[in-house]
Amino acid sequence: MTPTPIRIVIADDHPIFRAGLRRLLESEPGMQVVAESSDAVEAARVAREHLPDVLLLDLVMPGGGGLATLRALAHDPIPTQVILLTAAIDRAEQLDAVQLGARGIVTKETATTVLLDSIRAVVAGELWVDRDAVRDMVAALQRHPARRGPAASLTRRELDIVAAIVDGASNREIAERCGLREQTVKNHLQRIFDKLGVSSRLELASYAVHHKLLEYPFELP
Repeated sequence: MTPTPIRIVIADDHPIFRAGLRRLLESEPGMQVVAESSDAVEAARVAREHLPDVLLLDLVMPGGGGLATLRALAHDPIPTQVILLTAAIDRAEQLDAVQLGARGIVTKETATTVLLDSIRAVVAGELWVDRDAVRDMVAALQRHPARRGPAASLTRRELDIVAAIVDGASNREIAERCGLREQTVKNHLQRIFDKLGVSSRLELASYAVHHKLLEYPFELP
């Protein structure tokens, strides 16, 4: 049985870039470009019309840019994973993009294999954002915490471990800092995954950002 292709919409205001990107993607087995767009307003409309698996969205284009498209889609979410494509992006824009629902941020000069990997990753439910950006996002959200839903069941120790994961610590480092055995840390981490419905450390960091999970600085006892 032939796997269902990953359906993609490209939104960029440069026709040559769109054409090159379309050729690249359509030469890759298992990927299909279903539509294109050249401005932010049209990008939201086209995404709603075609409901692709992935929207490759330019940060800077007419109609308010990629962030405007993300805002429009956030009002009435669709089952499409958005990867922001950009020549350059600052930390504030990264924070805005992920808060508005972007699942990946990829620079235009990145290797084609990285772009293809990012598409497959977000379709698989992963977040494709560098760890420094995740740390910045969590720090920005610390001022307005609000634990709700499954997150409310986390213990203080589990929150400590979440904070350490966001800060990039390994299981061994967490064990040393918390005075625990490494296997105990692994057990805690599995319980956290089960409680929050995530399956990887990066997904856990993303959950912490979106749900404003952490209520205190990332300093373990």
